[in-house]
Amino acid sequence: MDEPIYLIEGSRIPAGSSALQSALGSAYGGQSRPLCMCVSGGVVMYIAKHRSFVVKRMPGTGPRHHPSCESFEPDAASSGLGALIGSAIVSCADHILDVKVSFPLARAGGRVAPAKSGLEKLEVDRSASRVSLHGLLQFLFEQAGFNRWSPAMTGRRHQAVIQKYLSEAASEIRVKGTVLCERLYVPEAFDEAAKLDIIARRRERLSILLAASNGAYEMALVIGEYKDAAVSSCGASIRIRHMVDAPLIMEAKVWERLQRKFSWMFELSASEVGNQMRIILCMLVYANQEHVLKVDTATCMLTTRNWIPIDASFELDLAAQLTDEGRRFLKPLRYDAAPSEAFPNFLLLDTGATPTPLHILSGFMSKEARKAKERVIAEAGSSAWVWHTNEPIPALPLRVAREAASSIGK
Repeated sequence: MDEPIYLIEGSRIPAGSSALQSALGSAYGGQSRPLCMCVSGGVVMYIAKHRSFVVKRMPGTGPRHHPSCESFEPDAASSGLGALIGSAIVSCADHILDVKVSFPLARAGGRVAPAKSGLEKLEVDRSASRVSLHGLLQFLFEQAGFNRWSPAMTGRRHQAVIQKYLSEAASEIRVKGTVLCERLYVPEAFDEAAKLDIIARRRERLSILLAASNGAYEMALVIGEYKDAAVSSCGASIRIRHMVDAPLIMEAKVWERLQRKFSWMFELSASEVGNQMRIILCMLVYANQEHVLKVDTATCMLTTRNWIPIDASFELDLAAQLTDEGRRFLKPLRYDAAPSEAFPNFLLLDTGATPTPLHILSGFMSKEARKAKERVIAEAGSSAWVWHTNEPIPALPLRVAREAASSIGK
C-alpha cells in the first residue's frame, strides 16, 4: 500500500492528507481510537503526540496488519524479540515500553577499567531477562522502523532521518525509570554554517554527564556511524560521523579488544563491499571533566548503506538484490539470541497476505548456527526459499500486484 488509510471518528483519511493533523487533534484524548484500514474491519491504533500527532500501532497488534502496511510487525517468535517481550520488555498502560537492561546508567568513580572490560557479550543468559547494550541498540532500530524497507524509502534515509526516528523511538522506551531519550544522543546532520548551534545543542543534550557527585559519573548513550580511530598514549580517540569535532576516548586495550571481537565487521569495511555497509557504534559515555567524553562500554552493529541492520556478511548480497529489485522486506533481528536459535534472514512483505521468509545457508556459519538453520528449513518443507551462498541467488518469490494489496479493507 502506498500510504495507510485511517478511519478516524467515522472519516477515512489517508496518512498523507492535510486533514490528518486536525482529525487526530480532535480525536486525541477522546474515547474513540483510529482504525488502520489495511485489512477488512481495520486494526485499532492509538494517537501519540511528538512534534505533531502520530498514529501508532497498539502493542501486540503488529501481525494483524497486512504485510504491505507500515504498521505490520511479524509475530515476535520470528526474531530474537520473542524471548524478551513480556519479561525484559514490558508494555505499560502509558504506552511506554519498560526495558530491563543488563548495564547501569551511572559509573562508580575510581574504577581503573570500564565495566565488563568495556565490551558486552552478544549472547547473554536468557534467565536473567535483561537486554544487553547490543540488544537495546537493535530494539531502537526496530522501533524506529529501520529494519524494514520499501522502494518509497530510496534516497530518504540520511542522518537527519536517523536522528529523528531513533529519538522518537527512545521517547517511548523507559530504562531504569528514565525515559531513554533523556539519555540518548544521536548526532545531528553536520552543517558547517550551523556548527556552533549544533555544538551548543549537543552540550545541552549531554549536560547530564556534568551531574557527577560523590565520585559517581552519570552516563549517556551515544549512537553513531564509525568513521575512524587514532591510538595514542591517552587511549583510542574514536570519531563518529557528524560528530568528528568531539572524539570519544576509550582505553587503548579496550579498543583493541573491541576491534578483535567485531573483526569481521572491520575486515568487511576494508573489502570490496565496504561502500555497501556501515558500522554503527553504540557507547555508554561519561565525563570525568568538562569537554572530555570517555567510553565506559561499547558494542557494534553492521548495517547496509540504507541503515538496515544485518547479522552477517552473507546477508549483504541478498539485501542489495532485494533493494535493487524494489522489494518490500523486513529484517528480523537476533537481539541476544544464542546461535542455536534460527530465524528467517529476511521476510518479504509484498507476496500477499502472509510474509514470505527467506533463508540463507553459508559455509562460513558456525556448526551450531548451520544446524539450527537447517532444522528450520526442514520444518518449512519443500516450499522454503533457501539461498546457498556458494550458488547464485535463486529467483525471488513473485510479488503480489500493488493494486491487489491496496484493495484490501476498501
